[in-house]
Amino acid sequence: MLAEGARSVLVPVSRLYFRPTIEGREHIPRSGPVILAANHLSALDSFLIPLVSPRPVAFLAKEEYFTQTGAKGWLIRTSLLGVGAVGVPRGAHRAAQAALETALAVLQEGRMFGIHPEGSRSRDGRLYRGRTGVAWLALASGAPVVPVAVLGTEHAQPVGTRIARPRHVTVRFGAPLRFAPPAGSAGKARRDATDEIMDAIAALSGQVRAPGYNELSALQ
Repeated sequence: MLAEGARSVLVPVSRLYFRPTIEGREHIPRSGPVILAANHLSALDSFLIPLVSPRPVAFLAKEEYFTQTGAKGWLIRTSLLGVGAVGVPRGAHRAAQAALETALAVLQEGRMFGIHPEGSRSRDGRLYRGRTGVAWLALASGAPVVPVAVLGTEHAQPVGTRIARPRHVTVRFGAPLRFAPPAGSAGKARRDATDEIMDAIAALSGQVRAPGYNELSALQ
């Protein structure tokens, strides 16, 4: 009930504040498990996407965000619950695998899950190589992957700022991608699928491609 109440407030406020242009929502399947794979330019991305999606979307958020005390802690926790965030520990590889398993459980319930394959926010606006966790999820769950491009959030909330500014943003959903179980090497299948997903995100966002990974990412 708290989450529903928070969402009913956050959706109209976000539309007034960011005046989002939303494209391609018809590409999102109306039922069943779906993975939204998005570029990552700002902390605002995983907050905004669920508010413009036609279905609830669960993104992962650091567990400590849900346990902070005081008025600020309540506001953060309520906002995260309002956009369907799921708390997970962050850090080592074991924590990263646990995060993927949490995401898989969301998909197995027939829900939508959002992920940023780059792992961390781009500091220079380029689109970095995707981590293969997104493909692991797609192959393990059988869920289609909808590529997503978020544009303008780096100006609304630049890296290092805590308060979002009123700026126009665009959220663009692409046609779903589907991946069959691998016939050969699972590692190669995950790499190939991830590259295809990142190509689709790049086509939607128009970002310059970076040749490697965003090394600031904690998730490998």
